[in-house]
Amino acid sequence: MANTEFGYVRNFEQWDPLPPSNWIVVRIDGRGFTKLCKKYDFQKPNDRRALDLMNAAAAEVLSQFVDVVLAYGQSDEYSFIFHESTALFDRRASKLATSVATAFTAEYCMRWTEAFPDSPLERPFPTFDGRCVAYPKRKVLRDYLSWRQADCHINNLYNTTFWSMVLKGGLSTTEAEQALKGTVSSDKNEILFSRYGINYNNEPLIYRKGTVVYRSYDAELGTNGEESRGKPADLTSKTQLKKEKKRKRKAKIALEHVDIIGETFWETHPYVLGSSTGKDSGE
Repeated sequence: MANTEFGYVRNFEQWDPLPPSNWIVVRIDGRGFTKLCKKYDFQKPNDRRALDLMNAAAAEVLSQFVDVVLAYGQSDEYSFIFHESTALFDRRASKLATSVATAFTAEYCMRWTEAFPDSPLERPFPTFDGRCVAYPKRKVLRDYLSWRQADCHINNLYNTTFWSMVLKGGLSTTEAEQALKGTVSSDKNEILFSRYGINYNNEPLIYRKGTVVYRSYDAELGTNGEESRGKPADLTSKTQLKKEKKRKRKAKIALEHVDIIGETFWETHPYVLGSSTGKDSGE
């Protein structure tokens, strides 16, 4: 901004950098998606086309933001994890949240016709809001991701039972809601199996577990997260930093529907939450 008599207005801008050495989560959520689902007649309880569209948009965000090490998504939400060492946008919460949300929204709208070729997108177009949260330790970050996956399971079990009662059992939405009041997971599993022959454990993993998106370095790294060729890269120079960014951009973007509450995923992919180079740096 030009240094004029009006330049003082910059003093009103809020400087909102997130604390250093914290993992940054940008969580985006669909705005007004209940209405959108009705408008475009999404399948109940899950529409695989809509979830695949969300996952494609998330993969593009990882391609654009090399400091995002992992994303987790379910329903109309996605959480993008920026490495604790990121300096992108000086770690400003507003810049990170708006940049991720707009990139995701743009990709979601651009790919809409691939998912719904018979349902042209109309105004108002889908949009996503975003928020930032900083987590000081990997354990706290892991707990956050576990919370989101547990939420996926709870919501999907309820929705699967609810819509089975409506679509297969002939109940109204009000009747189904009343019938499920006060029920626990075992009750819902029993309703699904005894009334509709549905074994919830056999439902697709994408519905029960959500989707994990990350860069796969398995071609370069061993399963223990150590580089299989030579020593770790020295990232002290600008040249090496540029090379590292290129390596990340060339890495395969992997999508999996797996458990991330337990240890298996993290033990087989230690580099995901490792150092900024993609190598395991320990706790």
